[in-house]
Amino acid sequence: MTESAGEQTRGQSLDGLLAVLDLERIEVNIFRGSSPAEGPQRVFGGLVAGQALVAAGRTVPEERHVHSLHAYFIRPGDPAVPIVYEVDRVRDGRSFTTRRVVAIQHGKPIFTLSASFHKEEPGLDHQIPMPDVPPPEDLPSTRERLQAAFGKVPGFVRWHPIELRPVGPLSFEAERDPQLRTATNPVWLKVDGKLPDDRLTQVCLMTYASDMTLLDTVLLRHGRSFAGISMASLDHAMWFHRPFRADEWLLYAQEAPTAQGARGLARGLVYTRDGQLVCSVVQEGLIRVVDAEGWSDALPDS
Repeated sequence: MTESAGEQTRGQSLDGLLAVLDLERIEVNIFRGSSPAEGPQRVFGGLVAGQALVAAGRTVPEERHVHSLHAYFIRPGDPAVPIVYEVDRVRDGRSFTTRRVVAIQHGKPIFTLSASFHKEEPGLDHQIPMPDVPPPEDLPSTRERLQAAFGKVPGFVRWHPIELRPVGPLSFEAERDPQLRTATNPVWLKVDGKLPDDRLTQVCLMTYASDMTLLDTVLLRHGRSFAGISMASLDHAMWFHRPFRADEWLLYAQEAPTAQGARGLARGLVYTRDGQLVCSVVQEGLIRVVDAEGWSDALPDS
């Protein structure tokens, strides 16, 4: 029995993503990465963050695992040019290791990341419970919903190997129907394929995926889609609490606490299917309204 064309395409896209995350070491603390052959006109922010975390992780002992990262998106990335990652070994302590990474293109920094790694040790343990939502098997994927609505799937959604199954409305649906506006955006996600077992790969894939839907949550609150909006990630922070696999279903429970001054803030908690809180995410993004004619940002019944 042979794979279907769809299965082959998914495998190839995941292989391609893993390949671009497998950075080339060109010096002790210097790495080089590229973009997928197929993708958007500028480098996807989650890819730069994932590659930077790979660069940092390759300078840290294997027994120390990343527990937090803080990043700034400085300039748009050029997918036609390799990205050089320079790692600064800020500190190697008894329990914690700190790294700073600068991503460079055309001689200028386009992204910076600070990451901290921790040697595992026992301690207090509690978490906020996972929201009660339908399981992913009961929900259509983003690809299926876009195909049903428009008869086609945009290229970026079509080629990337992260499967998304939103629990609530998509931004274009909330734009069409004000009753669907919401300040929360729970989404099931997973890598559409099998990943290697090492924890750094799992974390880097979650870092990649975490940038895909956060700012959509701000748009949902205001009943806007990408039409008439200029949007870009500004900064991104993540905290990793417990081990997980990015190739198994994870619930990304997102919300948009505020938007103002052409910036919007979104945050999310990521849970495994059995309710373990595995990471927390916060991002601020540039959200400029280019066309606001005839539009109100009020929630229904507010």
